[in-house]
Amino acid sequence: MMNQGHILVVDDHEDIRELVSGLLAKAGYHVSTAVDGRQMRRILNESTVDLIVLDLMLPGEDGLTLCRNLRATTNIPVVMLTAKGEEFDRVLGLEMGADDYLAKPFGGRELIARVRAVLRRARALPPANGTPDVKMWKFDRWTFDLSARTLRSQENVVVSLSTAEFNLLRALVERPQTVLTRDQLLDLTRGRNADFVDRSIDTRISRLRRKIERNPQNPEILKTVWGGGYVFTAEVTRE
Repeated sequence: MMNQGHILVVDDHEDIRELVSGLLAKAGYHVSTAVDGRQMRRILNESTVDLIVLDLMLPGEDGLTLCRNLRATTNIPVVMLTAKGEEFDRVLGLEMGADDYLAKPFGGRELIARVRAVLRRARALPPANGTPDVKMWKFDRWTFDLSARTLRSQENVVVSLSTAEFNLLRALVERPQTVLTRDQLLDLTRGRNADFVDRSIDTRISRLRRKIERNPQNPEILKTVWGGGYVFTAEVTRE
C-alpha cells in the first residue's frame, strides 16, 4: 500500500498507542509513537512528520502545553485526543492550535476520516516562506516578534496581539504577495474547527488593520481581493 504520510502518535497509554498506530498503519500511513514530549521532540528532530495525533492528558508536559509549543515552532497539523468530552476542553485545545479534536472512545473510521481531512487541508495550503526557526519578521514600519507575540513599531512602541490576531498575522507574513481565501485563512489560523464562520476572518482582518495600517479605512498593507480573499502586500524580511 502506498505510504500516505508520516504520522506521530503521542500517548502515554500503551493500548491506545497500539490501537491508533495500528489503525493508521492499516490505512497506509507510516507511524511513529512517543510516550511524552521528550520522545516527541526527539522524533521530530530526526525525521519529517506530516501530522501528530496528540493525547491531551500526558504526564509532565500535557497535550495543551505541547500543542502550544508546536504551534510556536512548526506548522505540523495536530489532531488532539482526550478522554474528556466537555466543550471547554475541546475549545481550549483548538485555541492552543490543534487542527481537530477527537474524544475517546472513538471509532477507527472516524479517526482515519479526520486525519485524512486535516492532511488534505494542510497539503492544499500555500507553503510558508522561511523556516520554523524564524523568530522575527520585519515589514513596513513593524517588527513582528514571534517569541514575545508582539508588534514593535519603528518608534519602539509595543503593540500586544490577541491569540487570534497573532495567528492571523503570522499566516499572512509567512505568505506575502499571496492571495489567501477566507477558507485558507481559517485553516491557517486553526479557526475552522472552533466553530468560527467565514465572516469571523473579516472581523479579525479589521482588528488587525487598526493595529498595523496608517489608515485602516484605506489599507496599504493588508488588502482585500474582491471575490478572492486577502493579500499581504508589504515586503517581508526575516531576522
